Amino acid sequence: MTEKMALMFKALSDPNRLLILELLLQGETCGCTLIDKLPITQPTLSYHLDILTKAGLTVAYKEGTWKKHTVNQQNLDIIIGYIESLKQMKAVCVK
Repeated sequence: MTEKMALMFKALSDPNRLLILELLLQGETCGCTLIDKLPITQPTLSYHLDILTKAGLTVAYKEGTWKKHTVNQQNLDIIIGYIESLKQMKAVCVK
């Protein structure tokens, strides 16, 4: 679980990927509609979408000639749960 969590947080560490996630939270779409709303090139967008998909934060599937992208809500819930659990941990003195 720790490795998967680290991979997801690493994917979230880039401002462009955060913006892509915000856009995808508005609904599934293809890269051709995302590129118009981002200050990056198409190859850079593909790179970031690949990182988000490999981290499990987005899901991609083919629809005809289009590749659609959507947010993996289940993994977002896992991240939220993890952060909530961190908030609940009590300070422990380690000697």
